[in-house]
Amino acid sequence: MKVRILVSLKDSILDPQGQTVMNALRTLGYGAVQDVRQGKVFEIDLAGVSRAEAEGLVPEISDKVLANPIIEKFTWQILEG
Repeated sequence: MKVRILVSLKDSILDPQGQTVMNALRTLGYGAVQDVRQGKVFEIDLAGVSRAEAEGLVPEISDKVLANPIIEKFTWQILEG
């Protein structure tokens, strides 16, 4: 089973890298860009687990290992399996 996890800074946390990208895009003429938030993408292959087990395992992995819950949030989706 393949799972994709997206980790990004919480909305209340300043994102200097996202701001830098946004400013660069505006400088290049992309004035429609209103905001940019950067993040990380993880794709994990899980073997020998059911969908229900994955739905319990993925948030635990994300919260304990992949994201810093103080400043980051995560979303995830099952891609196949």
